[in-house]
Amino acid sequence: MSELLTTARALLDAFDGVATHPGLLAQVPDAAAKLSDGIRDACRPVDTADGLFVLRGLPVDDATIGPTPGHWSTAGNAGALHDVVLLLLSTAMGTPLAWEGQQDGRFVHNIVPSPGHEEEQTGASSSVLLSPHTEDAFHPGRAHLLVLGCLRNPDRVATTAASIRQVQLDADDVELLRRPVLPILPDDAYAEAQGYDGTPPQVPTLWQSPEGPTLRFDPAYTPLDEASGEHRAAYGRLEAELARVSVAVALTPGDVLVVDNDLVVHGRVPFRARYDGTDRWLKRSSVRVPGRRTRPPAERSEHGYGQAAVEAYR
Repeated sequence: MSELLTTARALLDAFDGVATHPGLLAQVPDAAAKLSDGIRDACRPVDTADGLFVLRGLPVDDATIGPTPGHWSTAGNAGALHDVVLLLLSTAMGTPLAWEGQQDGRFVHNIVPSPGHEEEQTGASSSVLLSPHTEDAFHPGRAHLLVLGCLRNPDRVATTAASIRQVQLDADDVELLRRPVLPILPDDAYAEAQGYDGTPPQVPTLWQSPEGPTLRFDPAYTPLDEASGEHRAAYGRLEAELARVSVAVALTPGDVLVVDNDLVVHGRVPFRARYDGTDRWLKRSSVRVPGRRTRPPAERSEHGYGQAAVEAYR
C-alpha cells in the first residue's frame, strides 16, 4: 500500500495539493497503469457470490487528515491524499463516475454525519438505520462498483451488505419481482431530481443477467403501496431474505471496501454522532466497468430524472 500513497502524493504535489484539479484527474490513468501487478491483482473483479471484498493496510495519519468535516460541502480539500488513492484504485477497476447533481460533481465523495440530517436515508444520516439499498438505484447510469475508503471510525460503525446470490426465493416470487411494476424515485441526495417533471419509469427489482442474478433495490424510495398485495408480499420476502444473509463490516482506518452494486445492497447501522471532529469519515467513489452486461436493455430508455452521470477521462 505504500506504493499507492507514494503515487498519490506525487500526483497531489504536482497540482498544489488540490485533489479536484482537472490536470491531476487527467494524469490518473497513466499513473494507475504503472501500479505494480500486486496492486492491480488486488483490484480484481468481485468474483464471489458475496459480491464484495476488503483491501486493508493503507496507512492513515489521524492527525494529518484533520477533523471530520461537519458536512460534505465544508470538507474542501480535507483528506485529499486519500481522494487520489481512491481515484487510483477506482481507475484500476474501471472508470470513476461523478454526478452533476451530487457533491458538486466530485469523483470522490465525503461521507460524514451532518447536523439536521440524522434521520434521512442518505449517507449524512446517523441516528437511523440506513436501509439496505442499491447505490443510486433510481438511475440507469448507476455504478457497477461502489468503493468505500475509511479514514476514521472510532465507534466501529458497521456497513451492512447482502448479496442477491445468497438469498433463497421461490420461483413465483422471482417471476413477480422480474416484472417492471414500480419506479424507484431519487433519494434525498438529489434534490433537483426529486423535482423532475416526467413520468417515473417502472423498473424490475430482479433481473437474470448473463453473469447471474442481479437486483435494483431501494425500498425507502420505492412506492410499494402502488403495487398489488401479491407483489408487496414478494418484495417483503426479498427484504427478509436480504436481512437473513446480511453481513456487517466495521471498517477501520485504511480499509477499502469494494461492493458489487449489481449484486449487493448496502446500508449502515445507527450511531450517535458527536459533531466534535472525531466522527466516522468515509471516502466514496463509484466505478463503471466497461463491457459489463448486468443491466436490462430496457434501462437505456430511462430519463434518469434529468440527472447526468459523468465518466472520468472522457
